[in-house]
Amino acid sequence: MSQTRPPSDRDHPGVIAPPPLIYFGFLLAGWALDARLLHLQMPFELTLPVKIVAVALIVAGLGLEMWAGGLFKRAGTNVVPWSPSTALVEVGPYRFSRNPMYVGFTLVYFGLALGLESPSAVILLIPCLAVMTWGVILREERYLADRFGQPYLDYKDRVRRWL
Repeated sequence: MSQTRPPSDRDHPGVIAPPPLIYFGFLLAGWALDARLLHLQMPFELTLPVKIVAVALIVAGLGLEMWAGGLFKRAGTNVVPWSPSTALVEVGPYRFSRNPMYVGFTLVYFGLALGLESPSAVILLIPCLAVMTWGVILREERYLADRFGQPYLDYKDRVRRWL
């Protein structure tokens, strides 16, 4: 964890929307499309093994989110992306992904899409990830490079964006 200049009131990346809202919006849109308009069905039945996979994805995603968020809190920095970052966290899951919370959201989304038997929600995960990349992550990366300078750029060179 490294720190640089103190935060100010206007010190944030300017993301387009809260990431959980982006994921939830796409999931809800996909489910609504299948339930109300398209009436699509999964190409497989929601058997016990599929239910187990769905639950495992949800549990793993939530666990990853809590672990990553806990490290932010322990470092004394903000979890929400519309608040200033005060520390660069590079430990735990941040050694493997610059965005483990978003990886967790993605796992939860996919598990819920399976559990809801919503092929449209599964398909909409692709544009959801595009919105996350361009509307959230790239903005955060520019902000963090400006905020932390070379320590962040070195971290960015070492660790992948997703996995």
